[in-house]
Amino acid sequence: MSFDLSVISNKKIILAVTGGIAAYKSAILVRRLKDFGFDVRVVMTKGAQAFITPLTFQALSGNPVHTELLDPEAEAGMGHIELARWADLVLVAPASCDTIAKFSAGLANDLLSTLYLATKAPVWIAPAMNQQMWAAKATQRNLNTLVEDGVHVIMPEAGSQACGDVGLGRMPEPEALAQQIMDYFHRAQRAIAEKFGMLAGKRVVVTAGPTREAIDPVRYISNHSTGKMGFAIAAACYAAGAKVTLLAGPVSLDTPNGVRRINVSSAIKMLDESMHQLEEGCDIFIATAAVADYRVAEVAEHKIKKAGDELNVSLVKNPDIVATIAQQTKRPFMVGFAAETRNVEEYAAGKLVAKKLDMIACNDVSRADIGFASDENAMTVFFADQYQLEKRDLEKASKQDIAQQLVEAIHDALHYEIEPV
Repeated sequence: MSFDLSVISNKKIILAVTGGIAAYKSAILVRRLKDFGFDVRVVMTKGAQAFITPLTFQALSGNPVHTELLDPEAEAGMGHIELARWADLVLVAPASCDTIAKFSAGLANDLLSTLYLATKAPVWIAPAMNQQMWAAKATQRNLNTLVEDGVHVIMPEAGSQACGDVGLGRMPEPEALAQQIMDYFHRAQRAIAEKFGMLAGKRVVVTAGPTREAIDPVRYISNHSTGKMGFAIAAACYAAGAKVTLLAGPVSLDTPNGVRRINVSSAIKMLDESMHQLEEGCDIFIATAAVADYRVAEVAEHKIKKAGDELNVSLVKNPDIVATIAQQTKRPFMVGFAAETRNVEEYAAGKLVAKKLDMIACNDVSRADIGFASDENAMTVFFADQYQLEKRDLEKASKQDIAQQLVEAIHDALHYEIEPV
């Protein structure tokens, strides 16, 4: 599953490490959190330092490690208050039986327990201990108290333990913990987007990639489209709060997070699925797919054998998907794309009018730096006359950045109000 890492690139995580053999996993966890783009600071109890050194975490996190309640280098010596205000989330992993008891009782006799009481950030704990200590009534009572106080408890896993016992008490693997935190921030971001995003509440259909028009069971007609631009737009629409359905031609790309993907192959199948999505409900239709203009009139039932120096294949015109959708009675806001090799803006402006679109984005695919396989693009956007919006030149940037700018353009057109004369 893919994610938009910009969602969490500025998020700050405090990883608190307590005494236990599972502390070695915490070093790997720091690396995984950093890989996801989080800024990580580590707090260690004295027990944790008996298992692993602060220097290890300093090297992995790139930040000083905090071990003392009263830090003479912190402002006014109040390091715990600074940390408490800095964090977007506090994760205690491993969380020892002793630390859980301290949290439950409200003690504040070391840096971590004081930080717990002083922070407004969400607190997550990943308990790790002997299976009998986990099952003890006192431990379960303390955990229930923390849950009532709003602490998120990540349940331990069962398996062999360092002491030789077998049972619940193992800390989950670092990759799983990091993924849970990643998912948490994406859910939070999604909730905000669904309420306040530029496309909040909109249903968007995006077509992307090429189509394949069969000649026989092993050959087909297609083009060089990779689908990268369409997939980037689908991701940007989702990030803007929309419910997104992506009609994808045959491409080798991961489905954007949160996007519903439907794979299609031919132009006819893409049109059929587009019409079906229109019936289900569609507010915005974005046609980025490079649909084949023609298909073979009669597809051979079996592989065509070589016979002579020439092979004549009769082609018939494919339906124009974006024009067909635009002609429907309950038409959505229509966004077309024009990939041209010459007279780019002239051809695009003509398509905007001829196909009755609301907006069209065009680019010059003859340029090697922004062609089909490139990770960058540059586009010009035209709007239908009724929106009275000037054309926009989107300078060369990553396709993700271009997609964000296109979402902004769609938002501006949707919210344009014609001033009374």
